[in-house]
Amino acid sequence: MKVLVLYDYPPSPGGLATQGDLLYKGLLELGVDAHAAHFESAQEKEWYYRWFEPDIVIGIGYWGHTPHLILHPQRYGMLAVPWLVADGYIANYQEVLNALPLILVTSNWVKEMYVRDGIDADKIEVLPVGCNTDMFIPYQKNDPKVLAVRESLGISPEQIMILTIGGDAASKGAQEVMQALAIIDQQAPDWKYICKVWPQARTKLQNLADMELAVHLGIEKNVMYTTNTISRNFIPYLIGACDIYAAPSRLEGFGMPQVEAGACGKPVIGIKAMGMLDTLIHNETALLAKVAKEIVVNEVTLGEESGFDSQHKVSFKTPRTVDYRADVQDIAKYLLVLMNDEAIRNKMGEMARKHVVKHFDHRIVAKQFLTIIRNKLGIE
Repeated sequence: MKVLVLYDYPPSPGGLATQGDLLYKGLLELGVDAHAAHFESAQEKEWYYRWFEPDIVIGIGYWGHTPHLILHPQRYGMLAVPWLVADGYIANYQEVLNALPLILVTSNWVKEMYVRDGIDADKIEVLPVGCNTDMFIPYQKNDPKVLAVRESLGISPEQIMILTIGGDAASKGAQEVMQALAIIDQQAPDWKYICKVWPQARTKLQNLADMELAVHLGIEKNVMYTTNTISRNFIPYLIGACDIYAAPSRLEGFGMPQVEAGACGKPVIGIKAMGMLDTLIHNETALLAKVAKEIVVNEVTLGEESGFDSQHKVSFKTPRTVDYRADVQDIAKYLLVLMNDEAIRNKMGEMARKHVVKHFDHRIVAKQFLTIIRNKLGIE
């Protein structure tokens, strides 16, 4: 089987790029004849179509990337199979997607979103995102690289470090975590909350709003936002430096950082919804707060990025849930349990590591991909 993998290549540290790169590397480790190209690079993609003649072109993205991941390969007679995430609503390209023999999605919740928005369920197979469990491993507290991370953040050995990683922190539930920390501040041991966000223009206002909330809650001295550009090589040590990984996300089609935290042997606080229902086990590998609120909309405004003209409005006959909020009291309760009991943290971390290695190692995901392709498309 010859496979061309389309994603943000060479990979940036972002989620979609990592998703594609781990599949690509997993295929190579299994001995599959595979190559990678940037999903928007028309010239390079065409070059691979002509000389490599792939049996399948697998493209990683969301439905709005259909022109790059599906239509471009099809123009050259290639068999395109997208591996898609969801962003709350699938607003376009239903006809193109329904004409495909196979669509891969990252979780059962993402599949539900595509089916809800008009995509044939029989065309959709769930393929989880892989995790490099050789790179994301548990580290000892006295590991020099872990100690260096905590020192650079100004965190003392006795302080509890809580961590959230994301393009922005609010979408990962940081505001709910801060509200929970304010509730338990007087009962909890000494703590610091670190939010690692990416330096990008679109999140500056969100970061300011988050820090204003921390000030309003009176916990600003214990909250730190870091906006440095970092590589994937640094992230295992950043996770290794924390005691608790907290990300009860507002919108999560899979939850890669939560899985990576589990691979590092860290307990996770999440939300009992969306992709985390596939990746985390409540009371075993994580503590999942219940959903307190669903954000529902009657219409959305889309543009050229989604295949529409600018300011195109789509109205729904039935209102759509596009966002979730985790229960703050649940988060507070779970934080207090984990912050006060190292044994529970360690036990949950051990269970999480075993779960990730068994189900989400990137080589296992690559094998699942090959099995789906053989069974659904008959390609060997």
